[in-house]
Amino acid sequence: MSERKLNTSVDLTGDNLLSNIIRFALPVMLSSFLEMLFNAADTIIVGKFAGSDCLAAVGSTGSLFFLLVSLFNGLSVGANVLLSRYVGMRDDEKLSTAVHTSYYMAIVSGLLMSVLGVVLARPMLQLMGTPDSILPLSTRYMVICFAGCIVMVIYNFGSAILRSKGDTKRPLKYLTIAGILNVVLNMIFVIVFHLNVVGVALATVISRALSAWLVTNTLMHENDATHLDLRKLRMDKQMVLEMMRIGIPAGFQGMMFALSNVVMQSSINSFNSADVIAGNSAGANIENFVYIGMGAFTQAVVTFTSANIGAEKYDRVKKILIMCLELGVFMCLATALIVTTFGPFFLNFYTDSPTVLQYGQIRLRSVAIWLFLNAILDIVVGSLRGMGSSTLPTLLMLFGITGIRVGWLVFVFPHMRSLEMVLIVFPLSWFFTSIMEIILWFREYRTRFKNA
Repeated sequence: MSERKLNTSVDLTGDNLLSNIIRFALPVMLSSFLEMLFNAADTIIVGKFAGSDCLAAVGSTGSLFFLLVSLFNGLSVGANVLLSRYVGMRDDEKLSTAVHTSYYMAIVSGLLMSVLGVVLARPMLQLMGTPDSILPLSTRYMVICFAGCIVMVIYNFGSAILRSKGDTKRPLKYLTIAGILNVVLNMIFVIVFHLNVVGVALATVISRALSAWLVTNTLMHENDATHLDLRKLRMDKQMVLEMMRIGIPAGFQGMMFALSNVVMQSSINSFNSADVIAGNSAGANIENFVYIGMGAFTQAVVTFTSANIGAEKYDRVKKILIMCLELGVFMCLATALIVTTFGPFFLNFYTDSPTVLQYGQIRLRSVAIWLFLNAILDIVVGSLRGMGSSTLPTLLMLFGITGIRVGWLVFVFPHMRSLEMVLIVFPLSWFFTSIMEIILWFREYRTRFKNA
């Protein structure tokens, strides 16, 4: 092993565990907040300057886009787990190999996702029952976004490499720069050149390309084992298999969430009302701010758990989970209280339509306040992935999330058709799936760390 020390911001295996988790998570939360803010700015600009049809067109594509990118993003989770483990083991040789394998996978999977997305965009939107009035707009937006997917995947893998060694500050900086560019380009393309959804999509791709270049350039100038040399890009078979063992189930889990959301979006589309779609989209956009805390502490539990297992500090696995759960649930409840209390104020940024505002408030009241259940679910599953268990949590997700949601929408919703009856399935599925995943966590913990 090399004597060079990793350029880390946070010591993943050191003392002061709570302090280190918070220091790791804060930049991630701020990154998520800025990303949500920039996405909200996109939606606000579209809603205010391009009209409700354009707002509905952009909003109706979110679940489909997430469906097609989830599998590939799951691979970055697998890379993060493996990289963090080598950081904990202080094995520079394996860490360097994993870095180059990860980047190779990012390029290949990003190209594949771009091709699949461009080809499948319109057929999938039609399958979802997207109203004819917004189908052409939605298709244009999706095709452009998918064409630029490769840069999004490269950024995700690059930031996963930095996070694996405790560096969450530089991804925050790069996201801030790219986000500001995104907002500026949106104003230019939509307000000045009147490109509506095409302008929003172009701004998104260009800003993502900048963030991908920034993180790649950083890794190419690192002086530790995470140094990236493009001439050394290759795939190590064993590492690829390990990343896929963890990453594919993680990606499949994301796809199941997205698939159930596609079915839910189809149910919302069945009202055949641009106002319902736009209101739900605006409410969901505000609701996304509640995910900030749970996302940060989910990343923290994965990274810290994997690194401490690599360092053979098995007694810390349960402590890491408990700390991340307490912090994640608290953040979730606090932000949910804010967005539900001030929902009408926030929704006014998106639209001037009273009808759209009404449906947006329904979304916030029905979903946002229950998101702490999703925080519990995500953090427990993140701990399982950090321990190296990925397939069983995914199978439980298949039953608990997709099964409950699809069953509800097929057998219950047709008899009680309202937006509230679509949205109530969110907290129901989170609650029952969380119970199953907690039971699995205790079983896995006892099996793996009996003497911890």
